[in-house]
Amino acid sequence: MKKISLLSVCLLILNFYSFSENNLFYESPLEGKWDLTLHNAGKDYPAWLQVMHSGTRTLVGQYVGQGGSARPISKINFANNTVSFSIPPQWDTASNDLVFEASFQGDSLAGGLTMPDGKKFTLTGKRAPSLWRTTEPVWEKEYKLFNGTDLKGWHASGINQWKVEDGIMKSPASGSNIISDQAFNDFKLHIEFRYPKGSNSGVYLRGRYEIQIVDSKGMEATRDYLGAIYGFIAPHEMLAKDAGEWQSYDVTLIGRLVTLAVNGKTVICSQEIPGITGGALNSQEGEPGPIMMQGDHGPIEFRNILITPAK
Repeated sequence: MKKISLLSVCLLILNFYSFSENNLFYESPLEGKWDLTLHNAGKDYPAWLQVMHSGTRTLVGQYVGQGGSARPISKINFANNTVSFSIPPQWDTASNDLVFEASFQGDSLAGGLTMPDGKKFTLTGKRAPSLWRTTEPVWEKEYKLFNGTDLKGWHASGINQWKVEDGIMKSPASGSNIISDQAFNDFKLHIEFRYPKGSNSGVYLRGRYEIQIVDSKGMEATRDYLGAIYGFIAPHEMLAKDAGEWQSYDVTLIGRLVTLAVNGKTVICSQEIPGITGGALNSQEGEPGPIMMQGDHGPIEFRNILITPAK
C-alpha cells in the first residue's frame, strides 16, 4: 500500500510539472493591454482592451468603450492573426451584442467594431505603456488649480454651464464637463466637492481615469460608487457623507499607481489602474493629461482644488 501511495504521489508531481511546462507555452502574443481609438464620421473616440489567458487554451479579457465601465469578455477568439469577440450591451438601449474584429500586427491592431445599435466604427490600437516609474518623484510646490474667482485656466468640453460663486465652481444642471488648461504627468491633487441627493459626477486624472463621485451614503464599497476608480478599483471602505455636505479627495498618481483618501482616510493604497475608464478624453496613456470634472450627470460643486506636480 505504501509503494502504491508513493507511486501515486510521484505521478501527481510529474503531471504537475508537465502541465506547468505546457502552460508556459500558452502565452499568446495578443496578451496585454491595448489603447484603442475608434473612428466614425471624422471623429475619434477612446477605448481600451485587455487580453489574458485562462487555463491552457482560452483567452479572456475586458473592454472599455466610450462610456460605461470595464466589461468582462468571456472568450476572445484569436486565429490567423485575427482577433474577435462579442459582449452584451451595457448601458445601450439596443439589445444586440457589441461585435469587435481586428487584425493583429505585432504591436498594433486594425479593424472594426459594431455597436448594439448597428453603428459601425473603424479602429486602431497600440500596446498600452506600462507607466512604471524607476525613481521616486520629486514634488514641486503646491498651488491652486482653481483660483476661486473665475474659470481662468479651465474650459468646458462643449457649451459652458459652469460658473463661479463665493469661491465655488458650480455646475447647476447637467451639461458639459470642465477641463483644466494645464496637463500633468504625476501629481498630488486635493479637491473638495458637494452634490445634491441623487447626483453623480467624477474627477478624471489626466483626463482618463475617473474617480467616481455619486450619492453613496450607506452603500457597499464597490467599483461603481463613491471613492472607486470607476469600473476597476473599489475603495476598501465606504466613507461617503450625506448629500449636501462638503467632502474631499486627496489623490496621488504616479504612473498608473493611485493612492486615494476620501474625507481624510485612505481607501485605495498604491493600486494599479489597468487602463482608461469610460468617458475618458482620449486613450493616449503615455502622454500628460488634464484634470477633468464631470458635469453631464447632474448638479455638482467643487472648491479648494490644489495640485502638486512632479518635476
